[in-house]
Amino acid sequence: MGKESRVGIIGTGFIARGLSYSLQSDESLGVSRILTRRNYEEVRDMAVEKRQITNSIQELVDTSDIVVECSGDPIHATDALIKVLEAGIPVVTMDSELQVTTGSWLQKRGLLTEAEGDQPGSLAALQKDVLGMGFEPIVYGNIKGFLNHTPTVDEMRYWGNRSGISLDQVTSFTDGTKIQIEQTLVANGLGVNIVRRGMLGVECNDYRDGAIELAKKADSMGLRISDYVLSPKSPAGVFIAAKHDREQSPFLRYYKLGDGPYYVLTRPFHLCHLEITKTIRQVLQGEGVLLNNGDNPQVSVATIAKRRLVPGELLKRGVGGFSVRGEAINISGNETHVPIGLVFDVVMKRYVEPGQIITFDDIEIPESKALVAWQETIRQR
Repeated sequence: MGKESRVGIIGTGFIARGLSYSLQSDESLGVSRILTRRNYEEVRDMAVEKRQITNSIQELVDTSDIVVECSGDPIHATDALIKVLEAGIPVVTMDSELQVTTGSWLQKRGLLTEAEGDQPGSLAALQKDVLGMGFEPIVYGNIKGFLNHTPTVDEMRYWGNRSGISLDQVTSFTDGTKIQIEQTLVANGLGVNIVRRGMLGVECNDYRDGAIELAKKADSMGLRISDYVLSPKSPAGVFIAAKHDREQSPFLRYYKLGDGPYYVLTRPFHLCHLEITKTIRQVLQGEGVLLNNGDNPQVSVATIAKRRLVPGELLKRGVGGFSVRGEAINISGNETHVPIGLVFDVVMKRYVEPGQIITFDDIEIPESKALVAWQETIRQR
């Protein structure tokens, strides 16, 4: 008996593999095609037949009712999603890199939403519960366990092999680029601010103490913010620090949320591919967008030099590379910065020192639809 809805997948990495196995046992959702740029004969560990793996975006479009994008490559994904959205097919992503680079441009062409399961989507889902209970969110927070801005290749190969994820993924997690991208999507999608370049990233033993410290800082400035805590012993989840009506304080104290005025509500897990199907079903049922990068993004992720960069040097990849990393910045006043999601095969034209933001004047960058999308997004602000 056939399945009711056909799900196309873009990507063959960790998330895509896990999703293919989840859909294998799903009664109503099934994989139609998996789009890859690799030789499909070389693709391994996917819960599909070889005929379902394709290099043709048109074949993916022709056989899918909905598409999940999880490639982690904004250049490739933008090219593919233009065709998917033009065909009227809704798109679910687990790709915050795409969202903060070209998501605002793409969402004007069709339904594009981030999935629940990764931190941004999990925060969007938690917000629904928090608002539904009458809380006033102040901090939308991510719990990070470890940070090293300049890890070595050998260190990252070891941890990548141990974890079963790619070298660029483990590097972007370790050097902080990934959390900067995730919280930028949260800021744009939920309409909140960042306090400063790179965010505050409060260090703490208990994430709840860090969450309350962030809430005090944001509240004193009259802001709602996207940020994170660095807490090695805390769960890998997300939280919202919020206030409530004074009349509710005795009830919340009884419910073990403390004395206030700030309360920390937590989702202590994010199960990535296992949760994507929740968002797929919501979209197919007409519930619309969970989270996207917004029509007029205020925050971006700038490319920051990890070391001295010299003219003629080739930057093969930004996210997960060993020459640069990403930091959240306000776009206003930084319009010439290069978003790290665009850094693929970029050549340096100037010297750039460690810690410096790379601008478009500093580089030669290949033409791409993603570059055009970013330029239009900036012009339309």
